[in-house]
Amino acid sequence: MRRLVVLTFMVTSVCGCGLPTYPPAVDRVVAGVDVRPYSWPWQVSLQSDSSGRWSHVCGGTLITLEWVLTAAHCISHSTYRVEVGKHSLEASEENSITRGVSHSITHEDYNIFLSRNDIALIKLSSPVVSSDTIMPACLPQPNAVLSHGTACYITGWGRLSTDGPMADVLQQALLLVVDHDTCSQPDWWSVLATDKMVCAGGDGISAGCNGDSGGPLNCQNPDGTWTVYGVVSFGSGQGCNVFKKPTVFTQVSSYMSWIDKVTSNY
Repeated sequence: MRRLVVLTFMVTSVCGCGLPTYPPAVDRVVAGVDVRPYSWPWQVSLQSDSSGRWSHVCGGTLITLEWVLTAAHCISHSTYRVEVGKHSLEASEENSITRGVSHSITHEDYNIFLSRNDIALIKLSSPVVSSDTIMPACLPQPNAVLSHGTACYITGWGRLSTDGPMADVLQQALLLVVDHDTCSQPDWWSVLATDKMVCAGGDGISAGCNGDSGGPLNCQNPDGTWTVYGVVSFGSGQGCNVFKKPTVFTQVSSYMSWIDKVTSNY
């Protein structure tokens, strides 16, 4: 039986994880807004040089000082680098760190057509140093499931609106979790939504957008720490904020044994 989580206890896998020096400005504002600088210190920018210059392609989550969690569909044959501790992608920020990629490992059962097992891990070329602006997120307990209506936050530098410009400053948006029974209804995501996914949003107001892929679904614990429960996988092709088409995340808790295996073997 899957474990239902109502966030009444601390869930961590890394000592000193998920507690920002600069706490995020969290409220009930639903639409995306600029974040408080460095308040999501595990958020990373995955960048590719496929266009001849480094450009942001996906988000990711720092889960240890040398491992980043992202989506499998973000990984191709390009050369990548990771920027950690960023607020503005355009500005030069003295506290940010850039690392190359030592290994990128996509889940062996990833299905690009159905977005199944859309999860990947990136090992940095060398570990980063924890600081006020750089810190790993906490990871959930294996097979933990968020309850319907849990308030979480998506973060990323994705498009500010459907077909709109990409964000320069990191954005956050409040999303309410939608349980699997609802998300898998025919007029929602139907069979595309599996029990290894988390759905959040679908209110027609706030959602992830292109460029947010691979980034975290951040949910706060009662003790103030933050756990990453999801990795942005897909949304509606009709736009960013489509009613009954919530953002769909790979459910991190379903892959804890895979994460442990990969990080132990590389």
